[in-house]
Amino acid sequence: MKQYSQIIWDWNGTLLDDVEWSISCINTMLKKRGLATLNSKAEYHQVFDFPIVEYYRRLGFDFSKESFEKLAVEYIDLYHSSNEEISLFEDVTTTLAVIHELGLGQVILSASESSNLKSQISTFDVAGYFDEILGISDIYATEKISLGQKYIDRIKCKNEDEYNPHRIVLIGDTTHDKAVADALGIDCILVARGHQSHTKLNSTSPHVTDNFAGLIGFFTLVESE
Repeated sequence: MKQYSQIIWDWNGTLLDDVEWSISCINTMLKKRGLATLNSKAEYHQVFDFPIVEYYRRLGFDFSKESFEKLAVEYIDLYHSSNEEISLFEDVTTTLAVIHELGLGQVILSASESSNLKSQISTFDVAGYFDEILGISDIYATEKISLGQKYIDRIKCKNEDEYNPHRIVLIGDTTHDKAVADALGIDCILVARGHQSHTKLNSTSPHVTDNFAGLIGFFTLVESE
C-alpha cells in the first residue's frame, strides 16, 4: 500500500486556470508582428511545449529580428497586466483544504519567476495551504528540475532516515512536469485541463485525469496497489 505524505503542485494550468488568458496574450504579440494567431485551445495545445523558446519558434517569432529574452519580457508584461482574466479552477480551494486537513505537506514548484509567482498566488487567498512556494529566478521558464532537486535535497537532508521518494507526488499539467518528476525520482499525476491535451499527456504518463475529482480516484488506485 502506498500513502503520500507530500504533494508538489505545479501552478499555471494545474491550480491556476490561465490557458485562455495565455492564448490571448500570445495572440496580441502575434498580431503585432503580422503572424498567424491561435484560433482555439486545440491549436494552442498543438504548439505549446517546453522549452518555451521552441514554442515561440514554432509560433513563427523570428529571433534574428528580436531576441527570445525581449519577447519573454513583452509576454510577461502582458500576462501580468490584469488579474481579472484568470482564476483558480473551481475545485482547487476545496481540494487544497481537504489535503491540508489530512496532514499532507503541500508545496508549489513553478517555472514562473519567484516574485511574480508569490504575488499572483497572494491574490487568491490560498498561500496558507503551502509549506513553500518555489519559483525560478528569471522570467524565461527554461526548466524547474534543478529547483525541484534543491528542494528534494533539502527535505532529504532534514529527514534522511525517513525520506522516501515514493511518498512524494508531483501534480502538473504538462509533459515537462512528468520529466521533472522522473528526474526527481518521484511519482507524477497529470491533469488534462491546462496547457497540454489529454492525448499528449497520455504519451508520457499512465496517470492522467481531467479534474481533481478524478485525482481522488488516482490516489485511491495508487494506495490500493
